[in-house]
Amino acid sequence: MSLKEIRGRIASVKNTQQITKAMKMVSAAKLRRAQDNIINLRPYAKGVLGLIADIAATHRVNHPLLHLKTNPQKILVVVITSDRGLCGSFNASVSKYVENYYKENKDKYEQLDFLYVGRKGFDYLKNRGFPKPVDVILNLAREISYTLAANVAERLMTAFTSGGYDEVRFVYNEFKSAISQNRETETLLPIDMSQSSLINQNEQKFSKDLIFEPSPEEIVEDLLHKHFAVQVYRIMCESVAGEHAARMTAMENATNNAVEMVNNLTLKYNKLRQAAITTELMEISSGAEALKG
Repeated sequence: MSLKEIRGRIASVKNTQQITKAMKMVSAAKLRRAQDNIINLRPYAKGVLGLIADIAATHRVNHPLLHLKTNPQKILVVVITSDRGLCGSFNASVSKYVENYYKENKDKYEQLDFLYVGRKGFDYLKNRGFPKPVDVILNLAREISYTLAANVAERLMTAFTSGGYDEVRFVYNEFKSAISQNRETETLLPIDMSQSSLINQNEQKFSKDLIFEPSPEEIVEDLLHKHFAVQVYRIMCESVAGEHAARMTAMENATNNAVEMVNNLTLKYNKLRQAAITTELMEISSGAEALKG
């Protein structure tokens, strides 16, 4: 490699370094907002389930969203990934898990459908023998809102209560910290009331003699819809926060690698230049000696 080629390579790597550094700063700013959203949302998401569990257990309220089936045969898997790359193994961890899950269970269930939220998961799985998806929702990180989550939740609840599916499962990356995202699999429908801390602790905040207006059934109906919408929104927020964190970490690593590459290229450039100077000096000395002789 010539000195000119090395200089060009160094300039190119420095330009890439500036881009990755800027992307890291953008992701860090977005992560801060997404992290605040998910931290504020988690207590509410858990509190609503506890309230529903207490009313349902105290007044023996039944609802289609609470009916657990011992042998589910119609499964809908909601796969949540990102629409953009450059975020390390964020999308691959979910996509590869879903691919293995499908291979292991496609003959086990009567019906196994997929709904994709995010382009990367859909692009990875569409050419691997997967059935045609129920739907593909794009631009999650840009258009994420409670309204979007509520619309998706209402659609899933309608499909579940109409008998289209026995279970609705979500596969996504849960945000843990700026350097850690865990792939999670969560069954949101039917709603498992045994997971409530109130049921586990046998606590009851409401007496059976307490009069509700409107009726407990109507309250549970309304709260269940809100609870499921909040859970879908929470999972979307978890995925978006995890995406920004993964991209920030990936861009930081890329920036550090660019610095190391520039240092190595600079060292190589200096060695070649020194060798060229030494060779030139030797040629001049040899020429002078030849003239003397």
